[in-house]
Amino acid sequence: MARSVVQPLPLHPPAPEAATVRRVFVRDLVVTTRIGVYRREKKAPQQVRINIEMLVPENGRVLNDRLANVVDYEAIVTGVRALAADGHVNLVETLAERIAALCLRDRRVRTARVRVEKLEVLPDAASVGVEIERHNAPAQTIRFVHSPPVR
Repeated sequence: MARSVVQPLPLHPPAPEAATVRRVFVRDLVVTTRIGVYRREKKAPQQVRINIEMLVPENGRVLNDRLANVVDYEAIVTGVRALAADGHVNLVETLAERIAALCLRDRRVRTARVRVEKLEVLPDAASVGVEIERHNAPAQTIRFVHSPPVR
């Protein structure tokens, strides 16, 4: 006599469009940069923490274990470091926009989520900053679905 086994349903079933998406990320990259609008911030560089998440549709692409077939996170990090070293920026929003634009230069990236946090601004806060999400067309077909918050 065959015994049936009941399988639990997944807590968060993936949306159909999310089933073929690769998430490429950089977590907790800390760089030193010149950023801020206040006189005290313009005197010396400060550390910022950067988190990036990019959604890349897989569309049945064959990877063949080749770097050229995927989004290169090391190239993204190198670009972020160059942006951080490229002179003074007043706003974390400006730096975040520049990082998102860098990510979206690779047309395979459909969505870039970027968080920039100043780490040494308020003595009673671990960080302050901004998180943005930007899209390459077609933006309406790719969404972050049940994504845990970027830390």
